[in-house]
Amino acid sequence: MTDDLLALALRLSHEGEPFAMATVVRCERPTSAKPGAKALIRKDGTVLGWIGGSCAEPVVAKEALRALQDGQPRFIALVGDGGPGPGRDGILEYPMTCHSGGTLEIYVEPVLPKPQLLLVGRGPVVETLGELGRAIDFAVTLVSSDTSANRFSQFHITPRTFIVVATHGTFDEEALEQALQSEAGYVSLVASRKRADAIMDTLRVRGLAEHLGRLKTPAGLDIGAVTPQEIAVSILAEIVQVLRSQKGERKPAGATPDEIGEVVARDPVCGMSVEVASAKYRSEASGRTLYFCCAHCKQTFDRDPAQYVGSVTG
Repeated sequence: MTDDLLALALRLSHEGEPFAMATVVRCERPTSAKPGAKALIRKDGTVLGWIGGSCAEPVVAKEALRALQDGQPRFIALVGDGGPGPGRDGILEYPMTCHSGGTLEIYVEPVLPKPQLLLVGRGPVVETLGELGRAIDFAVTLVSSDTSANRFSQFHITPRTFIVVATHGTFDEEALEQALQSEAGYVSLVASRKRADAIMDTLRVRGLAEHLGRLKTPAGLDIGAVTPQEIAVSILAEIVQVLRSQKGERKPAGATPDEIGEVVARDPVCGMSVEVASAKYRSEASGRTLYFCCAHCKQTFDRDPAQYVGSVTG
């Protein structure tokens, strides 16, 4: 199982698809998962592998999707009776609601593709940007300024793609027309203000007026840059600023934690998270469908629904 997950992780990495790896690092009996157990969570919330049953999977899936959005790992503790007390720094604690009890501690690590830097054109600004981008672990691609108009179609452009156009008039309009209609998180133009105004006029004529608000020109932060190398530094600084400040605004494709929440219900008896789509045990009360983790919880509820109406309506 572990070898299969690692092979899948390698394939997804090569394809540029984000995912998260969850690993059980500690447990207190009784638990079904043991230290070293792993699961891979894909961007749509699918869980592959085993890190515990229905008590653990919904919590891990939700936290994994949050990790894919903010890029930060999580340390999760599902704490049963007699487990460690609350309030441990750096640990997200959830109650262990399975009847078997026990405690699971799980490390969730997001694996995101490298930010992609597409440099269209040539010259010292582009060359320096390429060197600096590689130095901070961007995936850098140089796109020739004499390329065909449909060249961008071969790239997988996402919100983590940053495009800088510097073709000095040979391919500016064509490159920007494609870039501004893509999902790129940043598009900038290296050009004089006079040339930039002319390019924007052309793009308006081509029907791209509504996209021009996305175009950053002049490219780069205003740091008083003069030399091509300094201009490259200012552009890369702006790209890093966008990458760090807008992570939450453009989410990876697939399910979000809130969307996962819509298909996960709370068992009104034990409080456990239950996947709606696969829930076997259901009852109707207060005009709603209730979902249960097991037959015992459903039977307990059905014997005295009024006892749990408060938690249901809340």
